[in-house]
Amino acid sequence: MTDTLATVHSRTSVTDFAGRTFAALLFDMDGTILSSIKAAERVWAAWAERHGLDVAGFLSTIHGVKTIETLRRLGLPGLDPEAEAEAITQAEIHDVDGIEQIAGAATFLGALPEDRWAIVTSAPLALALRRIESARLPVPKVLVTAEDVSRGKPAPDCFILAATRLGQKAQDCVVFEDSPAGIAAAEAAGATVLVVTAAHTHRLETTHASIDDYRALTIIVNEDGRLSLTSTAAKPLAT
Repeated sequence: MTDTLATVHSRTSVTDFAGRTFAALLFDMDGTILSSIKAAERVWAAWAERHGLDVAGFLSTIHGVKTIETLRRLGLPGLDPEAEAEAITQAEIHDVDGIEQIAGAATFLGALPEDRWAIVTSAPLALALRRIESARLPVPKVLVTAEDVSRGKPAPDCFILAATRLGQKAQDCVVFEDSPAGIAAAEAAGATVLVVTAAHTHRLETTHASIDDYRALTIIVNEDGRLSLTSTAAKPLAT
């Protein structure tokens, strides 16, 4: 899932990556390479109403973390978090209406060497595959999902695991993220962070570089296999 954030105020842009190369790129899924906000919030809003929660207030807490952790944090009397998480996941798998790729994501991902990128999501595997398929995005060789780590974002475990499965170190990777929990996880892993703002509707203060989407972003594969990022945007990618 993703936080419904807005204009990201950043002090750097992709142009600051000039001269730098990276071993691999790690992508969050929801809100970063695809948008599933409408579908996810339909499912969660219905669940919140059934449990007598303030829907608007509750929806702001669900993004960027595992479903099971959201439910455990609520601490509702008589609630079985495991059973409820499974039911919510199944509802999300069935509701994919309106899921679409972030502009330019399919082209950008398709240009990457298959051993140099991964998707790292708080969603369960079945839901991740369903949403990736619905958005018509490529499935990477390395896909880290909720089942793969005991501690979800903002813990760094997921990004460290993805880098390891690619044979790299997280500190040598760029993490594409959109949510505070994901950004915190990437920072804790020691990765370079690039914030994607396409799904943002609330202000997020960050010192990291940001992009609106992938249409102006270009990948260069160097002779040694390392990756460089450049922007063809006519204006700065971050404000």
